[in-house]
Amino acid sequence: MSSAAMDQPDALAELAHTHVTFADGLTLDCGAHLPELTVAYRTYGRLNEARSNAILVCHALTGDQYVAEPHPVTGKPGWWDAVVGPGLPLDTDRYFVICVNVLGGCMGSTGPRSARPDAPDELWGTDFPAVTIHDMVRAQKRLIDHLGIARLFAVVGGSMGGMQVLDWAASYPDAVFAAVPIATAAYHSAQNIAFHEVGRQAIFADPEWRAGRYWQTGGRPARGLAVARMCAHITYLSEQALARKFGRRLQHAAKDPSEAINLFGEMFEVESYLRHQGSTFVNRFDANSYLTITRAMDYFDLAADHGGDLAAAFRGTRTRFLLVSFSSDWLFPTAESRAIARALNRAAANVSFVEIETDKGHDAFLLDEPDFHRTLAGFLSGCAEHAGLPR
Repeated sequence: MSSAAMDQPDALAELAHTHVTFADGLTLDCGAHLPELTVAYRTYGRLNEARSNAILVCHALTGDQYVAEPHPVTGKPGWWDAVVGPGLPLDTDRYFVICVNVLGGCMGSTGPRSARPDAPDELWGTDFPAVTIHDMVRAQKRLIDHLGIARLFAVVGGSMGGMQVLDWAASYPDAVFAAVPIATAAYHSAQNIAFHEVGRQAIFADPEWRAGRYWQTGGRPARGLAVARMCAHITYLSEQALARKFGRRLQHAAKDPSEAINLFGEMFEVESYLRHQGSTFVNRFDANSYLTITRAMDYFDLAADHGGDLAAAFRGTRTRFLLVSFSSDWLFPTAESRAIARALNRAAANVSFVEIETDKGHDAFLLDEPDFHRTLAGFLSGCAEHAGLPR
């Protein structure tokens, strides 16, 4: 869909549009200029006449814009269809929900898998410049402005999506009424960077990597990308969740454990689970996008962008905040959300904080977690009442 086709904002409430292209491109934090910018997105619900009921959902590392509908590649349900929909916490009978594929992604937004404007027969590949979380947010802001929305009712997201929420609130405080950073942090820790590096090295070690130009031969570093996904997926779970789901149970086919060991087969159920996670992931994700996005997360440090003072990022803000963490999340532990809450308090912001007791680990925000859903729905409902948002 061209930018010209989107010039009539009155049509926005009628259709769930797919993408918009900005011919003037975007200058990135690294100094490089993208000569053309495409932002892919999906919408759910209707934008009200006052354009005051829009919620932007920011996705995590391996997510995309298909938040509440079957995925076009895998056919699986939307990644947050327990949260976004009629009568759910992000109630599409009341709110207009927008979800954007991040800059650097591989589901339609400009990224390594996009054609180069200066050479349409070539993809960006490893020549795609480094992007930051702030670059992702600025690309989203271009879309929101294009849609004629002056102020978002809320920006909501978990993990890397939470980083985007924080950047939105810091960069565009007058454009965000409420912000909900979930299971996230104001910077990426050394431990998290280390896990990402293991995944990247697995991709580089794949013989099909071909210096990042695998697409020229029609191949892809599937084994390396699968290992990267397996490694990352372990960090999304908790020891309790793994013990509950798998324990040390053997595969049904492994009646003789010694045979399984000798053949290097899938002896334990957890091995089979991780291999399945890896093999299905490579069918919907691009390796160069994985490298680009993990680097963006690693670079993120909101305090560093404000002289080392996180409170300075939010000083004077009128945005209302809800911070959510999960007790068994060791990837983005509760202490990191508390640090953000303290900084918001120093900035005299309106902030609520809750830690949800669960054994489901980091991925709890994506799963059936009733306490979290009630908390999120209650916060948004209260903000809607304060904002005078009609039911």
